[in-house]
Amino acid sequence: MSEFNDQTRPSARHRDQNDTQLTKSQTVLKKAAREGKSGKRMPVVAGVIAAALGVASLGTAANAALNLPEASRVAGTQAAAQVSTNKSAEVSASMDAAAAKGAADRAAADKAAADKAAADKLAADQAAAAQAAADKAAADQAAAEKAAADKAAADAAAKQAADAAAAAAAQAAAAAAAPKAVDDPAGAKAYAASILGSYGWGAGEMTALNTLWEKESGWRTTATNASSGAYGIVQSLPAGKMASAGADWQTNYQTQIKWGLNYIKERYGSPSAALAFHLANNWY
Repeated sequence: MSEFNDQTRPSARHRDQNDTQLTKSQTVLKKAAREGKSGKRMPVVAGVIAAALGVASLGTAANAALNLPEASRVAGTQAAAQVSTNKSAEVSASMDAAAAKGAADRAAADKAAADKAAADKLAADQAAAAQAAADKAAADQAAAEKAAADKAAADAAAKQAADAAAAAAAQAAAAAAAPKAVDDPAGAKAYAASILGSYGWGAGEMTALNTLWEKESGWRTTATNASSGAYGIVQSLPAGKMASAGADWQTNYQTQIKWGLNYIKERYGSPSAALAFHLANNWY
């Protein structure tokens, strides 16, 4: 090969490359010129000039222009992916916030329920304590009232027993202090004989008096007629008339004899006259 040929081949390859790039650029520029309106033809011409001056640079620019839609599409996809990522993050954050709020609400509800249960238990305990105290107070009062009633009953029974004992003692003392009725016919006869003279009668009237009162009572102080109620040596009827001679007329034969002699003197004048009436009538 000649030296000339060796030097021209690289140049030829270089021109081919530039021609190829220029041809591509020129095609683009021509297409832009045809599609543009008349007002835009100057920029097209300028583009042609620029292509003539720097085909390589114009080719690079043309390639960048051709690659612009793809870059825009990639950028859009990336932006959409970023938006989707942001949306997912927002949704995740919203869900996390909702979950946290739900947990907080449940915790608050659980705490409120626990507080209410504690308050209810405290109220129930207080009510139970109050009821127990009231029951104890009622039981204590009932026990106190029963004790008081039992004491009052015991005191009343003791007083009644004491009163009965006192009454019995008083009755016994009165009975002991009261004069005893003494049936002493011999003593009664001797006393009557001793006082006949004070009534103006002689000793002979004692025989008639003895016969009369022997028939009536046997000279017994307590002699009582069951059918009529006549009482004492003189058989007074009613018996209480002898109280004019003394309060001890029931027990003292001397009081009975005094009353009997006064009765005979006032009614018959003498024991002999009284005996005669009794023998005729069976009473005097």
